[in-house]
Amino acid sequence: MRFSAKTVALIACLLLTGDQNSNHGVQGFSFGTNSGTTCQTTSALNINVNTLRSPTRMAAAVTEAVNGSKEETSTPPEIRLNVPEKARTVSSVCTSGTLCTSSYMDDIEGAPFGSFVDYVLDDEGNPVLLMNEMSMHTVNIQKAGPGCLVTLFAQLGGPTSSTGPAHGQDVSRCSITGTIERIQSTAEDWDALRMRYGIAHSYADQVMDSPKFHFYRLMPTKIYFVGGFGVSSRWVPPQEYREATPDILAKDASNIMDRLNRNHSEDLMLTATEILDLTEVEKVRVTGVDRLGMDLRVTKRMPRRKNKLLTDEFRLGFRIPVISVEDAKSEVLKVFQEAWEKKHGITWGDGEIPGADVPVIKTAEDNLM
Repeated sequence: MRFSAKTVALIACLLLTGDQNSNHGVQGFSFGTNSGTTCQTTSALNINVNTLRSPTRMAAAVTEAVNGSKEETSTPPEIRLNVPEKARTVSSVCTSGTLCTSSYMDDIEGAPFGSFVDYVLDDEGNPVLLMNEMSMHTVNIQKAGPGCLVTLFAQLGGPTSSTGPAHGQDVSRCSITGTIERIQSTAEDWDALRMRYGIAHSYADQVMDSPKFHFYRLMPTKIYFVGGFGVSSRWVPPQEYREATPDILAKDASNIMDRLNRNHSEDLMLTATEILDLTEVEKVRVTGVDRLGMDLRVTKRMPRRKNKLLTDEFRLGFRIPVISVEDAKSEVLKVFQEAWEKKHGITWGDGEIPGADVPVIKTAEDNLM
């Protein structure tokens, strides 16, 4: 018989509660006076609670005891969002962007013309814009005729998103190119789009009924995603983009990163030296957080040339996907705790080193030597 992750987590909490006489210092939840049952469960599962020194280790032990050995059940965790999910996350979090049309103005006919526009997404991820028929981009679209191509550019962390301040080019961005057409009031999602747009943009209720304003829908034919400065970029098939799910932490990611970088510099240094096993570390900064893990940018001195610095990117995965900001905070603090335990020589009773099973991959390397 196998158990879900939620069931395993509940058993872990019960084990922590039942071991009231141990000295491992972990406080669990209180379930009244039935802690005796918990002790019996511990015995039945053949888990030595006294050897457990962290909540992560406790959960791992319960999972192994209930569902079988690690060798039989463990599979490499997915610790990175796929590119379609990243692209859909950018377009979902942003509510404004730059619309590029082809100019029909004398002397610059055919030149790209960029305009700042607001938008929302429909249920399939297609951008929907409310545009004044007198705006230059609208005039360009009308003169181009049916089937004309436009590009909508949006990026996280700037005035085009709700995620907070940007960090130069070190942000994800997305360019959506496709055909654009006016939405008729007979469209099935007409009412839903009006409501969605009014919620996202407070001024819309004052103008959307004006005969000079109309809704347009951009139907993607090509989507280009860039992860940030010096980070991977890729074309995304429109169908994969439509089927992708935006990351649940996207709107809070910037605040999480800012707090980690501002308040946990020492913990981040320990993570680099103990979890990533790096030396000569000068600086560590969190550059991304999502439901599957966090990205670290580590700057260190070159082994032979101490006056030269190298910057590498690493991905630290969460052991389980998170579903809230509080869950993400818990997972990050577990990593910090295990880095501290390893630094101070604490083991978990069976010789296993804290943090040894934190999923880690190197995502980018500084090759400028």
